[in-house]
Amino acid sequence: MKIADIRATSVTVPLEAPLRHANGCHWGRFVRTIVEVETDNGLIGLGEMGGGGESAEAVFRAMKPYLAGHDPARLEEMRFRIANPTASLYNNRTQVLAALEFACLDILGQAWDVPVHAILGGKLRDRVPFASYCFFRYADPRTGKGEVRTIGQVVENARALKQKYGFATHKMKAGVFPPDYELEAYRALAAAFPEDRVRFDPNGVWSTEQAIRFGQSIEDLRNDYLEDPVFGLNGMRRTRQKIRVPLATNTVVVGFEQLAANVLDTAVDVILLDTTFWGGIRACIKAAAVCETFQLGVAVHSSGELGIQLATMLHLGAVLPNLSFAADAHYHHLLDDVIEGGLMRYENGSIAVPNAPGLGVRLDREKLRQYSELYKELGNYAYDRDPLRPGWTPIIPNDRWADPNDDRCP
Repeated sequence: MKIADIRATSVTVPLEAPLRHANGCHWGRFVRTIVEVETDNGLIGLGEMGGGGESAEAVFRAMKPYLAGHDPARLEEMRFRIANPTASLYNNRTQVLAALEFACLDILGQAWDVPVHAILGGKLRDRVPFASYCFFRYADPRTGKGEVRTIGQVVENARALKQKYGFATHKMKAGVFPPDYELEAYRALAAAFPEDRVRFDPNGVWSTEQAIRFGQSIEDLRNDYLEDPVFGLNGMRRTRQKIRVPLATNTVVVGFEQLAANVLDTAVDVILLDTTFWGGIRACIKAAAVCETFQLGVAVHSSGELGIQLATMLHLGAVLPNLSFAADAHYHHLLDDVIEGGLMRYENGSIAVPNAPGLGVRLDREKLRQYSELYKELGNYAYDRDPLRPGWTPIIPNDRWADPNDDRCP
């Protein structure tokens, strides 16, 4: 087989409500780029990357001269062809590589009539458990519903997610409101589900001193970990020395040089592996093997996936022996998907690992067209801006918190 064509289509898919985070907001939708790699014998493999628009589509068009005629099974050669670590210093292509790797693995699975997890060593589990991933949210301006701002709303939202999907682990995405307010909300969340696990993520916007104060205040809870309370390995290391809660990251250990630094002088206990950020499923498996050797925890991170990337997360979660935590997913916030059959289904807080050849998902061409047209209508949104806080920019460490009494709807 040889790669014959590469196509990219930007889409935007609606969310239940706008999701607030420490650096801004998802403005009621996700923007993703769907990648198709076609071979000379007619197989089409699927990939996905965050963001979208003309720039993302142009990047994938630019990959065609690099990969036309390339054997999709030669994945290591492809890695150096388009993401050589020195040559790509000026145009980091790690996430581009990831989307193309997804598609090539999808092609290989179809060609060999096996699921991707069989190519990666064989699955160890049939289902991957997920956390509830609770956000502060604006109300949906279309319906006026879906707001999560008050502490009562935090608990009720988690209760509704648990009832609907069966989650037994609850992740609270924070860094939006003053830390003491979020501490009260997190403790209320943990108290509402005393048999469940909890985790907290303020997206690295605190000072080290604030992180230590918060971490010491939650030591009695059933914490999986405290995720990215500060930005930077040294701040994480200082925090880790002062608290008795494991620390996790998806921001300061996202490559092998950083992983080596963390092994030599531990700052982070749990590495959150993202199939996009690390450059593909195979890179995550390599990183997990290092973590296994040095007894670091691993979990699967979410960067705002549709069904194609979710499939990569499921295949990854299926083959990792040292996956000891529920995975993250934004997926249950979506109203629809671009894959055949619509949104994948949760059962008892988990999703089944696909067993069809390749990634096990196929494009719904009509949905791809529909959400491509919606993207053309709405365009991108500023992930690092808040629709109701014009002119606001967070600093690190942050002291520009949103007002929990502000009940406006964008």
